[in-house]
Amino acid sequence: MPTTDVRAPAEAVGPLIRGIAVLRELTEADGRQSLGGLSRGTALARSTVDRIAATLTRMGYVRQIGRDIALTPRLMELGNAYLGAIRLPDLLGPHADRLADTLDESVSLAVPDRDGIRFVHQATRRRALSLTFRLGDLLPAERTAHGQVFAADWTEEEWAYWRERWAADPENLRFPAVPPFRQPAEFLAEAAAVARTRGWAVDDQMIEPGLIALVLPVRDAQGRQVCGVSVVSHTSRHSARSLREAVLPTLRETVAAMEDDLRHAPPIEPARRPADVAGSAAWTQASKQELGREFVEALARGLTVLTAFGPGRAALPLTAVAEATGLARATARRALITLEHLGYVTAHGREFSLTPRVLDLGFAPLSCAPLSRIAEPHLADLAVEVQDSASLAVLAGDDVQYTARIATRRVMSVNITVGTRFPAFVTSMGRVLLADLPPAARAARLAQADRRPLTSRTVTDPARLARLLDTIAQDGYALVDEELEEGLRSIAVPIRDRTGRAVAAVNISTHTGRRSLAQCREDVLPALRTAAARIENDLHTAGRYVRIATTS
Repeated sequence: MPTTDVRAPAEAVGPLIRGIAVLRELTEADGRQSLGGLSRGTALARSTVDRIAATLTRMGYVRQIGRDIALTPRLMELGNAYLGAIRLPDLLGPHADRLADTLDESVSLAVPDRDGIRFVHQATRRRALSLTFRLGDLLPAERTAHGQVFAADWTEEEWAYWRERWAADPENLRFPAVPPFRQPAEFLAEAAAVARTRGWAVDDQMIEPGLIALVLPVRDAQGRQVCGVSVVSHTSRHSARSLREAVLPTLRETVAAMEDDLRHAPPIEPARRPADVAGSAAWTQASKQELGREFVEALARGLTVLTAFGPGRAALPLTAVAEATGLARATARRALITLEHLGYVTAHGREFSLTPRVLDLGFAPLSCAPLSRIAEPHLADLAVEVQDSASLAVLAGDDVQYTARIATRRVMSVNITVGTRFPAFVTSMGRVLLADLPPAARAARLAQADRRPLTSRTVTDPARLARLLDTIAQDGYALVDEELEEGLRSIAVPIRDRTGRAVAAVNISTHTGRRSLAQCREDVLPALRTAAARIENDLHTAGRYVRIATTS
């Protein structure tokens, strides 16, 4: 960003500016940093950082891990508000996914962000040489084919902004996502002129050696560039020329379909504001009363303003922002002035809208978190509450595979590690996941599984297993008693994604001498369901625009 020191407006909210500085420092630290490190990185007093951390913890945006604080998936609701407002992932993402399938290459959507670009959707191919970018990362325009096509439409003011940043950082040292770069300053202007003539641009290993990409812009009904579509490959598969020859016709067809959808997409009704968002003013006031000076109310209110936007709420007047958040007009106005000063909001007449810079607030590091990492803090809380080991597992063929586990320390404990696999039919987590399958798929799994008994209590009869799975599907949990191992009892519930599909399961394992079957149902099951609901809430927030890996 330019080095010019732009002073904050007189009405700017200082606590909001300082809180966002802490969030950005955490983001640059890849999502986790010590409180002391945050104080040094932001030049804020340690007491100020402590209060900001306490406020963000109360909001559910960070959690404390020893002396560190870490970003949580709930923070992604801010980036989701921006992505929902622009509608590009929802409208154009399916086209990008189909294009990736057709070409067998990775496809990405990126939007312009002043003198840089940010990726907002990816459809990647799984290969040994994986070509992926973190959604939300800012890349310099001069390093990407996206930047070339966007720069082709820059105004002189935008070119001046870029030149100032380039003069201060010609090697892109401020962009940790890319290696240092050395090119003459005229390079981007020349490349933009070529892109303007051709209507497309090529990145031939400018981001990093081996990576090549072809980009076409997508324009709205007024002819403005709203995003760029890139087909990304590797020099082991294509040269820049062969990639262009192989994909340009199909890419043009896809862009034409995208533009048609953009121009004819019907407006969407704004989503009804959840009570916890619309009533945020009352919540922040109550939190202030409870925590006192440790809760920075102005920071909480300012961040809540960002969540006023979303699908059907791309541009809002001040009154609508105040109504959506429950804040007084004067409070909402000061927050918007501050957010506009920081670059997270832009004003168009009397209306405000979010900018891509909102993705700066933790979205990139959080977008890479697999389900196991999302679940771990909730498993830890669960294990402490019930004083028994808690685990997460997914289906892997005919087995369940453990992907996360929090073990308790006991003289006699269940010795299972991450990566361990057991036959699905004989475990509580496996049965929960099998029970969620369509009847035909479930029957096929049972038919092909090796159903040799592991103990004298193991159920192996297909008809009886089928009845058990029907009951589990109806009850929403599975309780397995000494079928995997003598003396081992476990109870599990599913973890469901945004579509309602069970993508994983969480369980508590215990010794038969510690809890009876009735105690498992009465004491453990409610805690298990609460933990599963919290995992699902985080998964649904994180998975709104990002594909969450179920295995690490």
